[in-house]
Amino acid sequence: MHLNDIEMCDPIIQIADLDFAYHGQSVLQDVNLEVLEGDFIAMIGPNGGGKTTLLKLMLGLLKPDRGRIRVMGKPATSVSHHIGYVPQDVHINRRFPITALDVVLMGKLAPGKRWSKNAEQDRRDALEALDRIDMADYTHRRIGELSGGQRQRVFIARALVTRPRLLLLDEPTASIDSKGQTDFYLLLKRLNREVTIVVVSHDLLVISTYVKSVACVNRRLHYHHQAEITGDMLETMYPCTVEEACPVELVTHGHLPHRVLKHHKE
Repeated sequence: MHLNDIEMCDPIIQIADLDFAYHGQSVLQDVNLEVLEGDFIAMIGPNGGGKTTLLKLMLGLLKPDRGRIRVMGKPATSVSHHIGYVPQDVHINRRFPITALDVVLMGKLAPGKRWSKNAEQDRRDALEALDRIDMADYTHRRIGELSGGQRQRVFIARALVTRPRLLLLDEPTASIDSKGQTDFYLLLKRLNREVTIVVVSHDLLVISTYVKSVACVNRRLHYHHQAEITGDMLETMYPCTVEEACPVELVTHGHLPHRVLKHHKE
């Protein structure tokens, strides 16, 4: 059954009273969040606001200084095989003679193990993952020959090859052109029928067309059970000063409250 065929009701991520600091410098403070099964949530906020850190906490790569985080009711490290992850920077040498299929098969590597006991099944799973993201025709193409958007699709296939319940993506469209971004989010919207998605993004106007909810992260977190990104939301999360470029320029003036427009014009 597709996730979209049932009402979102069960939390797949539960975060309560979470604090986290790097070397004594507070990064996240008093964060509370429930991500429901079947959600497609965008995390937005300024650079340094804690978005990537929060994603790493969800993955179990970091531990909170205070509070609790549970994924599927358990510590993230114990359900890592149910979590797919596409990091912001995927370090693969484009000159290395590795194919799209090889990259996806990397997702089958178990921690601490070099060889799979079921190589043929892994290959079938990898081919199926490439087909799911419309990259079957590029199975044997070298990764360095693919466009930015095509490479990102391959990395998603790598994250999907274990059929996770949760997919986490950190700035996945940073190296993709505008047309490619639209196609990419259409793909994510389609995948959301089967997997819960959390995506960190700066593509504010683009993501509002596809996601179901928004979490604004700027040390603290504000959750909005709606996809529309409003001027009030931006004003809360992106401090606007005369000295700095104001991110509310990304939103048409018709969506901004009068007080934001007045401050911006001044």
